[in-house]
Amino acid sequence: MKSLMKEGLGWGIALWLIGYVLGIVLFMVVPLGLIGWVIMLIGSLITLWVLLKRIKNRSWRYYFYLGIIWMVIAVVCDYFFLVKLMKPADGYYKLDVYLYYFLTLMLPVLVGWYKKLFTK
Repeated sequence: MKSLMKEGLGWGIALWLIGYVLGIVLFMVVPLGLIGWVIMLIGSLITLWVLLKRIKNRSWRYYFYLGIIWMVIAVVCDYFFLVKLMKPADGYYKLDVYLYYFLTLMLPVLVGWYKKLFTK
């Protein structure tokens, strides 16, 4: 349980911060409508690296809970630090954001399933 909370909160906040910083950097060079898609691509690759290389647990349930923790962090931090703080003129919640939340939950679940079935 301690490991789950540590990796859940630690990596969840770190991954969210990476996306947040990427958004600020990409704001200067990528059209506004594409920023979320670019962040999602880069963030998904980084998340997969974390799940495959840094998270060592092989329990599918562990990865399921990890995905839930990471998704809650993403939703809460997005709401307070993007929606409320930055108040985007065209709104924030679009297809890319909903897909990002879905992937935040499902990437850990899929990697957990993969590790349980195919690794020793």
